[in-house]
Amino acid sequence: MRTRESVTAVIKAYDVRGIVGVELDADFIRETGAAFARLMRSEGEDTVAIGHDMRDSSPGLAQAFAEGAIAQGLNVVHIGLASTDGLYFASGTLNCAGAMFTASHNPAEYNGIKLCRKGARPVGQETGLATIIDDLVNGVPDYDGEKGSLSEKDLLGAYAAYLNELVDLSDIRPLKVAVDAANGMGGFTVPEVFKGLPLEIEPLYFELDGSFPNHEANPLEPANLVDLQKFVVETGADIGLAFDGDADRCFVVDENGDPVSPSAVCAIVAERYLEQKPGSTVIHNLITSKSVPEVIAENGGTAVRTRVGHSFIKNEMANHGAVFGGEHSAHYYFTEFFNADSGILAAMHVLAALGGQDQPLSEMMAQYNRYAASGELNSRLANAEAQAERTQAVLDAFADRTESIDRLDGVTVELTGTPAWFNVRASNTEPLLRLNVEAPSQEEVDALVEEILGIIRA
Repeated sequence: MRTRESVTAVIKAYDVRGIVGVELDADFIRETGAAFARLMRSEGEDTVAIGHDMRDSSPGLAQAFAEGAIAQGLNVVHIGLASTDGLYFASGTLNCAGAMFTASHNPAEYNGIKLCRKGARPVGQETGLATIIDDLVNGVPDYDGEKGSLSEKDLLGAYAAYLNELVDLSDIRPLKVAVDAANGMGGFTVPEVFKGLPLEIEPLYFELDGSFPNHEANPLEPANLVDLQKFVVETGADIGLAFDGDADRCFVVDENGDPVSPSAVCAIVAERYLEQKPGSTVIHNLITSKSVPEVIAENGGTAVRTRVGHSFIKNEMANHGAVFGGEHSAHYYFTEFFNADSGILAAMHVLAALGGQDQPLSEMMAQYNRYAASGELNSRLANAEAQAERTQAVLDAFADRTESIDRLDGVTVELTGTPAWFNVRASNTEPLLRLNVEAPSQEEVDALVEEILGIIRA
């Protein structure tokens, strides 16, 4: 028996994540595999594909999960080393459930699981994780039926071929592309996906190493982009790409070494889809720039705003029949990729746009950079009570300047007399209060950030 507190500390809003040997171990993961198998069997499913990243703990945890699933009658197809979108490809093409062992951008001591149903459909708190939590707390009942089977399948080549069918890069102008894999799974997938294309790849940190010896695999943090920014300029690259640990996110750097806003990437990919499929729906989360819905509307599309998090975005993609979805955290979702997110597929769209015209990346993207933004700023607070109290303090301080308040995810405050806005929300995965600010100028952004953080961190 496990306490509900210990289980919910690891099973978050849309995945499983914790410190190996402290919050999760092989026994916990084995039981989680058993509980997931029970859930899948109750829905008539009989197979799960399992993949894992390059962390030292990942193969053993994946094996433990497989043991739990097999004991509960679920067949296991082990695809071995994979990016998270490689696992989604397996789930989509094999038409089976999936379990990806990764802690994404978290430090080396962490690991976790991203779970999905067949067709890469998400398993979140309201769509299965709560049931798994109950089983782990109450004890997973023994299964007296026939045990499942174990098989192995190498899907890397098929995954690369599939992506190249979705975005044809064979006829673009030659590009020099600097890629920082951060010792993560991008070093595994990029060589295969870009093989034979008119791309000269300049690799940085392609060696698979779950200890992340060069920098954390979290390009959302500016410090982790510095090496790529320098590398782009040193190599004379046309573009730089930075992947997180499991390569489901991709950040872009222009030829000058300057970061390209993920919202600008959302906008240009949305524009490409709306050229191909006029009048379509595009999803964006609530912390993307206002430029994203503006571009969608200007190109005849329908913008649908949603809360932050991959399970929420994927559900909205399906509910609205959307062709594309984007988050400011650099997760990008594609209808023809099972409504799932893929960092490298987003990169391929940017490469196709860049290589299909003659402007440098900085000039091509300028039209999508309409506002200044703070990026996501995190404040560690003691508990949910403290987060709620500080959030209310911010609302009180801005009461006389507030045009509207939206509570879709945290609080989004539109300010009176200006396009400026800010969002304050609790993290779904860490004990953090997150702040995002956007305004017409960097000076306005800086002033708002200083005032709001002064209240949150008081």
